[in-house]
Amino acid sequence: MQIGSIEAGGTKFVCAIGDEDYRIKDQTQFPTTTPEETLQKTLDYFAKFDIDALGIASFGPIEIRQSSPKYGYVTNTPKPGWKNTDFVGTLKQKIRVPMFWTTDVNGSAYGEYVMSTLANEKIDSLVYYTIGTGVGAGAVIDGEFLGNAGHPEMGHTFLKRHPQDLDFPGICPFHKDCLEGLVSGPTLEARLGIKGPEVPRDHPVWDIMAYYLAQAAIQATLIIRPDKIVFGGGVVDEALLEKVRVQFDQLLNHYIDLPPLKNYITMPQVANNGSATLGDFALGIKALKD
Repeated sequence: MQIGSIEAGGTKFVCAIGDEDYRIKDQTQFPTTTPEETLQKTLDYFAKFDIDALGIASFGPIEIRQSSPKYGYVTNTPKPGWKNTDFVGTLKQKIRVPMFWTTDVNGSAYGEYVMSTLANEKIDSLVYYTIGTGVGAGAVIDGEFLGNAGHPEMGHTFLKRHPQDLDFPGICPFHKDCLEGLVSGPTLEARLGIKGPEVPRDHPVWDIMAYYLAQAAIQATLIIRPDKIVFGGGVVDEALLEKVRVQFDQLLNHYIDLPPLKNYITMPQVANNGSATLGDFALGIKALKD
């Protein structure tokens, strides 16, 4: 069995071929440019393989309702040129196999959910946040994604402002100071004039970021009550996550019983940012069985 994976990010596409044991057999990546150029490169890659199914995890917003005439589309995205792109329809013209279509963060959430099962963790639910150029989250409960009318948009929830961050307006083009507008990678340069990787780890801005991420974790905890929350993406490392745990503990104030926070709020288990690819393999197999 050969399963295809497309991790369609706003910056790059990662395409891969794997087997039923989620092992990568071949992989490539290329920049996300225009829909025409990027989807053609995707088709050219998969034309070299005989695949049985395909899992697709795309940047969004996307239309996931199969009853909608725009099912398979990238919809109201700020990504230049990609608004109202028929992603799945374009692929189906050449690739005629079962496909599973979901968001990039749902793909990562599913990959972490499967990885936890493979690691013999006893969890039934998981929330995955990615903190990078944008912010998004996906949730898996008993093997199914949260969201029927559409996929979750947890990156655009609203937060209590940090008292030392009141003058920063936020950068979200839709909401200004939602979660994405306050903690995505570009907010560091917007605040400081310094690109994220160059900001010293002892800079107080990281305490501000941790304050907002802790609130996101509290929202997920109190609304969804997952067994685990995973933070991935280029902005997050273990040092930031430890600050998040401290803020989370203070803000939640022991309101409910939770596992040890080092086990509850974690980095991804799948190495090399491969959560979405592993998730795509599993979702491709799911599409084939369904």
